[in-house]
Order: sequence, then C-alpha cells, then structure tokens
Amino acid sequence: MREKIVKLIKDSVRALQKEGKLPKSKIPEILVEYPRKRAQGDYAINIAMVIAKQTGKSPMDLANLLRDRLKAKDKGLFEKIEVVKPGFINFFVSKKYLQKQTSRILKEKEKFGNLKFGKKEKVNIEFISANPTGSLTLGNGRGGFCGDVLANVLEKAGFKVKREYYINDVGEQIKKLGHSVIGDSEAVYKGAYIKKLKKKILGSRASQYSAEEVGEKAAEAILKEMIKPSVKKMGIDFDVWFSEKSLYKKGEVDKILSWLKNKKLTYKKEEALWFKSTKFGDDKDRVLVKAGGEKTYFASDIAYLKNKFKRDFKKLIFFWGADHHGYVKRMEAAVQALGCRKEQADFIIMQLVRLFEKGKQVRMSKRAGIYITLDELISGVGLDVARFFFLMRSAGSHLNFDMDLAKERSEKNPVYYIQYAYARICSILEKAKAKINSNPRIVELLDHPSELNLIKQLTKFPEIIEDTAKDYQVQRIPQYAINLAAVFHQFYRDCQVLTDDKKLSQARLYLILATKVVLKDTLDLMGISAPSKM
Repeated sequence: MREKIVKLIKDSVRALQKEGKLPKSKIPEILVEYPRKRAQGDYAINIAMVIAKQTGKSPMDLANLLRDRLKAKDKGLFEKIEVVKPGFINFFVSKKYLQKQTSRILKEKEKFGNLKFGKKEKVNIEFISANPTGSLTLGNGRGGFCGDVLANVLEKAGFKVKREYYINDVGEQIKKLGHSVIGDSEAVYKGAYIKKLKKKILGSRASQYSAEEVGEKAAEAILKEMIKPSVKKMGIDFDVWFSEKSLYKKGEVDKILSWLKNKKLTYKKEEALWFKSTKFGDDKDRVLVKAGGEKTYFASDIAYLKNKFKRDFKKLIFFWGADHHGYVKRMEAAVQALGCRKEQADFIIMQLVRLFEKGKQVRMSKRAGIYITLDELISGVGLDVARFFFLMRSAGSHLNFDMDLAKERSEKNPVYYIQYAYARICSILEKAKAKINSNPRIVELLDHPSELNLIKQLTKFPEIIEDTAKDYQVQRIPQYAINLAAVFHQFYRDCQVLTDDKKLSQARLYLILATKVVLKDTLDLMGISAPSKM
C-alpha cells in the first residue's frame, strides 16, 4: 500500500506542476508513516509541509490541493483521505481493498512478502566471528541470532546472501591461548576446558611446541569441538568458515601491503609501516607493520576486505561487539582505499548483554572462567526463547536478559503468547474439518472492525520486510509478531469463527488461514518453531 500511496502522490504532484499550480522542481522524498492513533487513519504523509517550505505556500492549502487530486485517482483504495493541521494527509484504507488482500495472501502463501527490492544483489553478512579461545558467550549469541535473522530478511527482500564466520586463528590471542594451555606466567584464559586442552595437546610430558603452536592446536580443537557444535545448536548454518591464517598462507596480506605501497597509501615512521587512513576520513593513521616486522590485525583485515570484494559482493555487513566500535572508521577508510564506496560496508555494533536472575545481575568474566555459555543458556530456556529474547532490542541498546521471564510458560512470555496464537489457529482449523471455501467473494463478508484490523496487520508484513532490509533493525520482526498475535487474539475474542452461519464461518476460516500463513512466515524468519499444539 505504501508504494501505491507514493506513486499516487508523485503522479498528483507532477500533474499539478504541469497545470502550473505547483512550481516545477524535484519531488522530495515521500515518507509514508503509520499514525500512532487509529483515528488518524492507516497511513499518513507530511509531503505538503515539505513542499510548503520550498514554495512558501500554505501547508494546509497544498494538502487540500493534493487531497482533491488524490481522490480523483483513488480507484477504490481508500474509504477516506483527510487533511489535518498543520498539513498532514491521512489515508483510511478501504474495506474492499483489505478484503482482497486476504485472497492475495492465500494465493501467494509463503511467497507473500517476497520482494524484488534486493535485485538479486550479492550480500555478505559476517557475524559471531568469536576468537577461537573458548565457548561462545551471551554477547556472541546476540550478534549470531541478529545476523542470522537479518540474512533471512534480506533473502526474502530479494538479495543473494552468504553467511560468513571469520576465524581469527593467528596473532596475539592465539599465543595467549597457547600460554594458557601450557600454564606459564603469561596465561590469561582459565576454566575446565583449558585443563582438557592441556591434557589433549601436551599430555603428561613437557611441551615440545612453542606457545604459538600450542595455541594453534588449541584453537583448532575449540573451533571443532566447542564453537561449531554451539553454532549448530543455535540453528545457524554458515555458508563460509573463513580462516584468517589462509590470508597469510596464500600471500594475500603481503600482496595487499605491496598494493597499498604502490598506490602511495603508506609511509614509514619509527621503523613501522603506516596506512594513510586519515586521507579517507579516519581520525588518525594506522599501523600495518610494527617496528619489529610483525603485521597487525588491520593488515589482514584489509586483505580480507579485498578478498570479499573479489568474490563479487556488492554489500558487506559486519556484526561486531561493543568493544569494536573504534574499528569502524579505519575499516571504512580501507574500503575506500580499495576503490569502493564507503556505503558498500555496514558495521552493526552490538551492545552488551546482561543476564538477570531473581532480580539480580549475574556477573561474568570469560578470562576468569566465570561465565554462562550460550549452550547453557539455550539448554536452560530453549532455542525459541533464546532467539526471540536476543532479537527484541535494537543493536544499539543494552539488552537485559531476564531468565525468570524466559522460563515463564504463560502469556507474560512473548514467545509463548505468539506461539499460542499459532496453535490456536491450528486448533480451530482442525475442528472445522472442512475445506476452506475457495470462492474469493466470500471475503466480502469480512467487515467486523476486528476482522479488518487483523487484515490490516497482515498487509503490513511486506512493508516490515522492506523497512528491515533497508535499516537492519531486526527487532522490528519480533515486535511485528507480538502485534500480529495481539490483533489475532482480539479477533478471536470478538468474532466467533465456527458459527451456524456457514458462509460467515467460511470467510473467517479464510481469514485465519491467511493469518496462519503470515504468522508462520514471521516465526520462520526468526528461526522460531510454530507448534500446532501447546
């Protein structure tokens, strides 16, 4: 519907410009919003106020002029188009249009909401990418679930998506892991898993390997025996597991350093090699090779960026932890140095997760070996609840994970509330034990306010997909699921589905079957199960 409104507005403005009632100029961006109050309509725009600023005309006069032109082009889409101060135009979707959408959903089924917005553009989403130094923790879960769901949304929006895990298997943290397994004075990681690794790699003999070699062997074991099983338990399937070490083995790090030198984007200072990142908007230049000859992580990061662009990805999306906020500018500089647009790489910073139980925060420290693993959390509350709770807040907000609410088996728990709506639909359809009437005109019987409100919520689904594909705000998906479940439950309270009126029953069965399609698709996007019984 929003696309239809935008097209109608553009056509109306162009017509008024042609008639000389508006000056000929570029039409500003048209933002179609959902009004906060139902009395204000289903959609609203402020285009008249924007044009008024450009032309010096009265916003109300312009809004009325547009409204009259819109009414002439309406074609039965709206019950009413009204103008309200200071110049908003509110749209009330027609009953006839809504009724037809029910038939459309059942015709398209799981394809409802599929968009061509992405134009099959190749997108690489890198997420989790935790150092292979221990189990995945709550913070890894947040980025993991959000990255996976964004990938689902982008695929539905028409993008070609690859999920990628970057394995940081070289460098200082691998040496630290080695020292920890050996148990010398430079050890930093603790816990039962370190003792197991020591027994597995070193046995009862003194180490015959360097700390770096021990670290590499330990990292391989952690990745295989701890991280990959956890990822599987999370319900995530990566297309690519990319090793940082491979960039060195294939000489890609040395090649990118030579390339940057040839482009005169580096210089020597204090026996170190520096990248001119300030040339591309960074706040200071960055070291690529230290004075002692050791290459920095940033050197391999640039090689990794080059590798991704060589694989023909047009958009790169990174989910990073809060401690990586300072890396964004230098990575944006590297993207531009490689000859790409800064907008081709997006960096989503995930804020911290705090775990609460019985009203108190559970304190954790990975290095001290005191923490709750992601596996333990999923085992404690279930995968459906874990995924949903991690998705509920925006990436830029701190997340308080309430263990008590997560374990609640009542309507207080939003996951239970949504899944119960789906199970209720399945139960009604099972009781009906009749084929749904395929006559599309049966939907004309759907005119109760609760029926129409439910259809309105269903028709927002493609718009939710488009908005999320544009701004990556995946918390919009669980919120939509909550809203859809709430509107369905209200419909169930107000409108008896199985009645003596067979035609009305058929129409309402038609509606709840459409609701089942959209609710199931929404749950699938989040990677959450849709139980038929509860």
